[in-house]
Amino acid sequence: MTVINEKFTVHTRGNTDIIDLTKYVQNIVYKHNLTSAVVYVYAAGSTVGVTNIEFEPGLLEDLPEALEKIAPVDVEYHHDATWHDGNGYAHIRASIVGNSTMVPLVDGVLQLGQWQQIVLIDFDNKARARNVWVQVIY
Repeated sequence: MTVINEKFTVHTRGNTDIIDLTKYVQNIVYKHNLTSAVVYVYAAGSTVGVTNIEFEPGLLEDLPEALEKIAPVDVEYHHDATWHDGNGYAHIRASIVGNSTMVPLVDGVLQLGQWQQIVLIDFDNKARARNVWVQVIY
């Protein structure tokens, strides 16, 4: 088994900013000319998530609205009382979404659904530079 590790950085606006990572990941996989592998995408941080979604305008509004119902911004969180940074909701949202996803590579193609993309969601209450690691195992 061989493991390839790559890293890139994306700059976000925070506040549930959703960024399509698919092309970044495809470029990493394709530059290694592989046909069969497991591709693991991970973002470090406790207020960021990585998932798969259809990256289209309706869902780019629906997902933040749904998360607002689950972990609203304007609620007092114990985290905020401790750290006074006002991003307790961001930690909850990131915990729900998770900070990684895996996609199989078969016959040299990432096995995403027809309308599916790999996305990073920055839940924090400020702009950030987010490091994303892509680990390819073959």
